[in-house]
Amino acid sequence: MDNTGKEKEAIQLMADADKKVKTSGSFLGGMFGGPHKVEEACEMYCRAANMFKMAKNWTAAGNAFCQAARIHMQLQNKHDSATSFIDAGNAYKKADPNEAIKCLSAAVDIYTDMGRFTIAAKHHITIAEIYESELVDIEKAIAHYEQAADYYKGEESNSSANKCLLKVGAYAAQLEQYAKAIEIYEQVGSSTMDNPLLKYSAKEYFFKASLCHFIVDELNAKLAVEKYEEMFPAFSDSRECKLLKVCSGLTPLLFVHCISRCQSTYVIKEFDSISRLDQWQTTMLLRIKKTIQGDEGDLK
Repeated sequence: MDNTGKEKEAIQLMADADKKVKTSGSFLGGMFGGPHKVEEACEMYCRAANMFKMAKNWTAAGNAFCQAARIHMQLQNKHDSATSFIDAGNAYKKADPNEAIKCLSAAVDIYTDMGRFTIAAKHHITIAEIYESELVDIEKAIAHYEQAADYYKGEESNSSANKCLLKVGAYAAQLEQYAKAIEIYEQVGSSTMDNPLLKYSAKEYFFKASLCHFIVDELNAKLAVEKYEEMFPAFSDSRECKLLKVCSGLTPLLFVHCISRCQSTYVIKEFDSISRLDQWQTTMLLRIKKTIQGDEGDLK
């Protein structure tokens, strides 16, 4: 059967399911197997949804899964309802991001009501990713990453919580919410530096916190670096710390020149050759450059 045939069969299944739902609500329908008819209708909606998926009619698939989800909820099958809302959301993601978010949010509400916070957190991340990539609404993406982190923390899934918080930290810095970014990077750095498996990453988080400090205030940045060295002695010998110390020891004019060239000192060249500066780090360094250039202009 080709896609057109699957779609036609799915449409017929939807019509038959609609009839079963309507007749189950009538007086006679209620007397003769009303609940059973509704369950059959639910199965038919799910079959229709999968046929629509095979035909790549994602909106119709999402609609069918939504119908199944609502019926499951009427029958008090909360888990099945949430599963169908997730299926609907995954279908809508390919056609209508806003509808996808509505369905995923409905599933999240059910899971939180059931006390399934880890699963709810997972789907908050999916919603955040839709806001990131499809709708480009970073503020809403941040809100969902924060909610996911809260749920993971409550379930003692600290590693998963930290992954969400790092997303929030990166976006907060991009939105120039440096105090929030610093707080997050310090929090995650502190929580990982004593973990044998994760402590290697701590220097990266203290490095990012330091870059945010530099944008706000150079003196506070130097004090912050000293604090991170005391908290985590291994940070002192890291390439990240050496780069920060070189940058803080340069005159403003030479610092601007180094960042512009990004190859002007041995330490920066060594750092970039071993571990390439990523887009976020480069953006922060360029903002530091801009801040210093502004300060230089004010002095003149």
